[in-house]
Amino acid sequence: MPTAAADRTPATAALEEGLSEAEAARRLADEGPNEVAAAPPVPLHRRIRAQLLDPLILVLLAAVVLTLAIRDHTDALVIGLVVLVNTTVGVVQEIRADNAIRALSALSAPHARVRRDGAVRDVPSASVVPGDVLLLGEGDIVAADAELADASALLLDESMLTGESVPVDKDAGSTVSAGTVVVRGRGVAVVTATGSAGALGRIAALLDDRREPTPLQRRLAALGRVLAAVTLVLCALVLVLGTVRGLPLGTMAVTSISLAVAAVPESLPAVVTLALALGARRMVARHALVRRLPAVETLGSVSVLATDKTGTLTEGRMVVQHVWTPELEAEFTGVGYEPEGDVLVAGRPATADELPPVAALLTVTALCNDAALRPPDPEGPTDRWAALGDPMEAALLVAAAKAGRAPDHPAYPRIAEAPFDSLRKRMSTLHRTPEGRVLVCLKGAPEAVLDPAVLRDRPDTLARAHEHAADWAARGHRVLAVASGTRDTPPDEAADAEHGLDLLGLVALSDPPKPHAAATLASCRAAGITPVLITGDHPATAEAIASRVGVLTDDDTGTDRRVVTGGDVAAGTVSDLTAVRVFARTDPGQKLDIVEAWRARGAVTAMTGDGVNDGPALHRADIGVAMGARGTEVARQAADLVLTDDELSTVVAAVEEGRRVYDNIRRFLVYGMAGGAAEILIMLLGPLLGLTLPLRAGQILWINLLTHGLTGVAMGAEPASPGAMRRPPRPPEQHILGSGAWQRLLVLAAVVTAASLGAGLAAEAFGLAWQSVLFAALLAAQLGVVLGLRARLFTRANLFLPLSALASALLGAAALTLPFLRSVLQTEPLGWAEAGLALACAAVAFGAARIVRTAFHTSGRRERAALRD
Repeated sequence: MPTAAADRTPATAALEEGLSEAEAARRLADEGPNEVAAAPPVPLHRRIRAQLLDPLILVLLAAVVLTLAIRDHTDALVIGLVVLVNTTVGVVQEIRADNAIRALSALSAPHARVRRDGAVRDVPSASVVPGDVLLLGEGDIVAADAELADASALLLDESMLTGESVPVDKDAGSTVSAGTVVVRGRGVAVVTATGSAGALGRIAALLDDRREPTPLQRRLAALGRVLAAVTLVLCALVLVLGTVRGLPLGTMAVTSISLAVAAVPESLPAVVTLALALGARRMVARHALVRRLPAVETLGSVSVLATDKTGTLTEGRMVVQHVWTPELEAEFTGVGYEPEGDVLVAGRPATADELPPVAALLTVTALCNDAALRPPDPEGPTDRWAALGDPMEAALLVAAAKAGRAPDHPAYPRIAEAPFDSLRKRMSTLHRTPEGRVLVCLKGAPEAVLDPAVLRDRPDTLARAHEHAADWAARGHRVLAVASGTRDTPPDEAADAEHGLDLLGLVALSDPPKPHAAATLASCRAAGITPVLITGDHPATAEAIASRVGVLTDDDTGTDRRVVTGGDVAAGTVSDLTAVRVFARTDPGQKLDIVEAWRARGAVTAMTGDGVNDGPALHRADIGVAMGARGTEVARQAADLVLTDDELSTVVAAVEEGRRVYDNIRRFLVYGMAGGAAEILIMLLGPLLGLTLPLRAGQILWINLLTHGLTGVAMGAEPASPGAMRRPPRPPEQHILGSGAWQRLLVLAAVVTAASLGAGLAAEAFGLAWQSVLFAALLAAQLGVVLGLRARLFTRANLFLPLSALASALLGAAALTLPFLRSVLQTEPLGWAEAGLALACAAVAFGAARIVRTAFHTSGRRERAALRD
């Protein structure tokens, strides 16, 4: 057998020999070191460069240069700090997201027991190579892909790879995958594949893909390009017109530069960052941890929610739900492994006369059982009951406790057993009774137990049992048949006692839906989000859960109501993956194909999951949502959002938060760009109306600082609009200023321009200080707009906005009264008449904002109703 190097792994050896990354990866695939090769880390300077090349950031950098050119060091410092903070946050979040691939390396079992040169050794899993012999025991994590040479009652939990909630029985000749867990039994396996050639390596290859920009980033990038071009053209026009009119070239150059700074909403990155950060903080309080800030807004755009089943829609723990005996049928209540619940017959608690046949069946299932229940430990990692061993057998112990039967029976010691395997599909145990006889306990698949060679019951009884078993299986239950009998003496082999037994009944087990799963998906549908179930579990189970929680409904039109398997996807027999609502038996690559199909259609997809098999799809979706409590590290690292309470309902709260963030960003853009457009229009139209130089450079920058500073940033903290979750998600291709925002912007810019110029012209006509009046009127009008655009006018949820507007008004008044600021900004004090003109402008702008905001919402409702019709 090959032995591992003592001081270095094959991966480091390949790199030390001077091989390139690609050559080293090829050697790892050929030689098989058990390391998942991750992409080399991106240098920090490349990450920073990518952030700085964002179009909006480039505009801000140009603004820094322009403000330095006019020696306005204060504005240059403020804008530079905004660029620095935005770049730092972006780089940090990108580094955290890239840890998804490296988490796969940490997931591999840290140590493995191998037989090398005839000796058993405990070695790091990274040193396991093809040809090594693995020794597997209960609780072990399989270190590498391998083929079983020997297996004894071996049961593996493969849910992290396949998504199937029921452990899988393994026999000699079967294959086992790296990262799966031995639930029961023991085995000997020969390693066949490691590293990139193994199951985890293939998933790592699927994960290794560059993350695409979020919808918000794409929209802001497009806006930045348009804004830069329009601003430069208009400012150049102001420069040319002023020079033609005979104004000094230096004065007009400084004025044009000031206009460029004023027209660009340089506080937009700060507004976006604050809105996202506040959204992330609110979501933490609601059990959702944001790993990438842009993911907060992306949730508001989600139009498709692709969810897995086990642990997301369901409890992730098997429970007994029904018991059938030849005498009666009973139903069990309760969830999880807590031995609490009722036994119901015909919807009411079972009576003392009805309980014995059910209790007798569950006594046998408790005896023919290798699992155990661990009570809650207040000082341990969890305060809930837990299963030790096969989850299905643990569920049988819980049901026995609910029926009043103790999970252990010392009066019936086990003397022999015939373990379950995939060929026999049943398990038998022999127990010594207090009378000295032998009790035979048997449980297994209905087709292996409901056999006249095993049972001595009448044919009509067996036919009834077959009918119930088929009905339960069609509804997605895992069904077991239970039988027992007595013998005077034990046979030589336990399996020899599997004849002439009496049927006790059937047990139906399932992983039940979470209590709020159906209501959560109903909320998603009300918000215009399409739910899709993607699981590795059995098709019947997937269909049953999908029907119970509302993934499949009678209201769906134009959809494929059948359950499509991963095999169908791989074979290409499904013409349109987006028409299907339930997928079963899918592997990681097929989950990726389904997500890509929705994205190619233009949908914004959210993918929820908790297993390694969900990692690639979580990484590729527009937003990945991982379960925090029971999820794997790979799923958590690949996700943008981690649900610390594992509740899908938290996603609905996150969607509302995302819509709030996006609405606030749009509201700020309308406010900020309307003000900038008004300033440019005033500088263009003022001279034509007799106002030679409407505003000086310093005055423009002061207005810009007050309106785009605290007041603008405060808009990012506005609460959600009423009805945010009763409207469909915005189309992915919609411009950030689409759906009426452009119209609102232009109307408000025209109103602010007309009101401000009107105040300035009135002041000039009466011989007043018209430039100072125009300065005060423009500032007051913009503050009126910011208050008028509020979705909830008198809300106390964000007092920061009215307080910041008040502070900006006071600072504007200071510019007209304090001698130092007056000399710098070249303003004059205003009397009551001039102040009245400014306040009138504020009132007009406020009223216009309220009217335009209301008209827009009314129009939007009619537009959405027309689309639905």
